[in-house]
Amino acid sequence: MAQIAHPPLRSHGDTALPLMTGQRAFLEILREEGVELIFGNPGTTELALMDALANETSIRYVLALQEAAVVAMADGYAQAGARLGVVNLHAAPGLGNGIGMLYDAQKSGAPLLVTAGQHDQVFGLTEPNLWAELPPIARPFVKWSYEVHRVADLPRAMRRAIKVALTPPTGPVFLSIPGDVLLAEAELDLGAPTRVAPRMRGDAEAVARAAERLAGAARPVLFAGDAVAKSDAFGELVALAELLGAPVYMEGAASTAVFPTTHPLFAGHSGRLGPKLRATLSAHDVLFSVGADLFLLSLPSAVEPMPEGLTVLHLDSDPWEIGKNYPEEVGILGDPKATLPEIAALVSARLGEAGRARASARRAEVEGTIAASRAGLRAAAAAEAAKTPIRPTALMAAIGDALPANAVVIEETLSSQGRMNELIPSLDARSYFGMRGGGIGWGLPAAIGAKLAQPERPLVALIGDGSALYTCQGLWTAANQGLRGLVFVILNNGGYRILKQRARDMRGAVAQTGRFIGMNIAEPAIDYPGFARSFGLAATRVSTLDELRAALAAGLAGDRPHLIDVVMDQSL
Repeated sequence: MAQIAHPPLRSHGDTALPLMTGQRAFLEILREEGVELIFGNPGTTELALMDALANETSIRYVLALQEAAVVAMADGYAQAGARLGVVNLHAAPGLGNGIGMLYDAQKSGAPLLVTAGQHDQVFGLTEPNLWAELPPIARPFVKWSYEVHRVADLPRAMRRAIKVALTPPTGPVFLSIPGDVLLAEAELDLGAPTRVAPRMRGDAEAVARAAERLAGAARPVLFAGDAVAKSDAFGELVALAELLGAPVYMEGAASTAVFPTTHPLFAGHSGRLGPKLRATLSAHDVLFSVGADLFLLSLPSAVEPMPEGLTVLHLDSDPWEIGKNYPEEVGILGDPKATLPEIAALVSARLGEAGRARASARRAEVEGTIAASRAGLRAAAAAEAAKTPIRPTALMAAIGDALPANAVVIEETLSSQGRMNELIPSLDARSYFGMRGGGIGWGLPAAIGAKLAQPERPLVALIGDGSALYTCQGLWTAANQGLRGLVFVILNNGGYRILKQRARDMRGAVAQTGRFIGMNIAEPAIDYPGFARSFGLAATRVSTLDELRAALAAGLAGDRPHLIDVVMDQSL
């Protein structure tokens, strides 16, 4: 096979560089970077890698049956394991199939090394079958995109890509690797891992200004985003919230747990609609965003979410988010875990005895309001508990009450989500993961990746029926990997309910006729337990909450993954 010529590499002093193939170098570098799993679906352009894996013992290849599931599995693995996820896709169609989930990974900031096999370069000019220029396809959805043309460049490209993926703000990167690069042999310096230390402390002057504003606030409010979980700053954010007596809202499209949901200052999900956000913020004079998006909206609105006169402060590890949509009085580029203690210390010093007394009284008032709201939510769930078909609020309350304390929840429920974060406990930064990007089909395979990252923790995936059908092939991988303590709960309402709700709210022909074109998936009805069993899972169909509780307990205790098909209320 012809090889691309390259200049000879220099040895390091008197030490000769090892002679090795690109495929061996690829795996050796992944081992040195701490990689244990590769998620993939192979084709002819990946055969050099698959051949090398035949002799590999420390890196396991996790096969998924469609590329969207491959990317989402790696996304869930990377987020739940706080580590690099590695993806291997097949040429242009394989990369294309994975783009939707790559979009989600970009939005959640999952650190992924995505690779795709490319044809040998000796005949790329002829545009062979499955060929395309791959880096431009991936570029809009990654931090860096490149094609390796020489085996001599493979180590440098891989080390750079991995460093970039893991540097805050983390995110996916892409490498196209032609087959001849993997098969070529040369004396290679493999380099070594590089990590950019993440604990960047915010500018001292900005921190002091933010602390002064917070200490002087009459009605402060905190919005928390994914940067809190990624920096493991639960404790630091709790300390500041308690010091201020301020409610803490989860950002509108959080993909992680950002605050202990059982804490009396947790005010729930902020929502993604302008009028609701404005109503919430109008009760406050100072907004402090800790890594939260201000604001990701679901629909356009004539109502501006940000009230006039509200002072906005923002701490984030991503400079793009600071002042992105609204002017902010203080913007701090910094790591929440490293910076929040300094802010809290300065706030405490500025409050003084009188200020701390006011903050204590404010905290009691805020906690009382939140407690009353939660009691109302619980009462609503209890009122619906005996109704059939099952209602979403009652379902979430039942699941929350039944889950073990160390459970992980993956959620892609869309229209059934409601106030689930106030009903299902999330007590640490790796206990909850949701679909941030909005490209449906993420949740089912992401749950498999998350379970592989945290095998010792029970995991429950709450997935809408429409979402499950996008990547149902992932169920085979769950069975193939022998994942115990993994339960998929399919919320089966027979259609794309969120589309029905929004179409109805347009007050057009749909509202007048009651006809929902392209939004029903119930005729014929889909046998979710049947196809789950065909993939090797245990499966149960339930129509009452008592049946659900029994199936959930059995699934978590079983010796293989379990799917529960929940017959849900279809009303809008």
